[in-house]
Amino acid sequence: MHNAALHSVGLDGWRYQLLPVPPSRLAETIRALPGAGFAGANVTIPHKEAALSVAGETTDRAQAIGAANTLVFADTGAIRADNTDAPALLDALPVRVDGSRALILGAGGSARAAVWALREAGVTQIEVWNRTAQRARALCAQLGGIPVDAPGPADLLVNCTSIGLKGGDLLKELDLDADHIKGYQCVVDFVYAPTETHLVQTARAHSVPVVDGLELLVRQGALSFEQFTGCPAPVDVMRAAARAT
Repeated sequence: MHNAALHSVGLDGWRYQLLPVPPSRLAETIRALPGAGFAGANVTIPHKEAALSVAGETTDRAQAIGAANTLVFADTGAIRADNTDAPALLDALPVRVDGSRALILGAGGSARAAVWALREAGVTQIEVWNRTAQRARALCAQLGGIPVDAPGPADLLVNCTSIGLKGGDLLKELDLDADHIKGYQCVVDFVYAPTETHLVQTARAHSVPVVDGLELLVRQGALSFEQFTGCPAPVDVMRAAARAT
């Protein structure tokens, strides 16, 4: 996706690459990247919260969310952290959410971004469920929201767990059925995978508006791309490349 975008804007000398990093090596790896010629980096599960602490500068939204998915490196070696998950979510929503009720599944970096973004958009009640209840309580204590013991009814469902990333069935794991999904006005799934998750497939089958993980990936990636390069992101090129993978 990023390499297609780089080529589209004429930055053929640039390259976007995957760097698998264990949590124990995250900080030293990030600090070494500016000197190795990197302009920036995207950070994903499980590093989003830890990445924030490595940066010397943070945007207001990244600081408020407590998680970063975008790091930008200055020529001096300075590291700035941002969170583009939050604005990407709001940009992608096909329905109005002000005055609505949302249910967030998960309590990691993406969930933190979703809670912050939806609060900013005027969602009046945000419930957070997580398999480890303490993490949901901690997130709500920091960002607002109501921790819940089980998923319940809402206007908007946002899956920020990793269930579905490797083919798992979120509905089965949470003991939900299609009737639950039909009760939502919109379903958002942060999981991006080569094929649609069972959650997304079920929502589409019942004509529930959907934002899938690939669309969120494209939109947050476009915002990151603009910070890395200073060029407007060719969003259509990025979307086509992501869908073709």
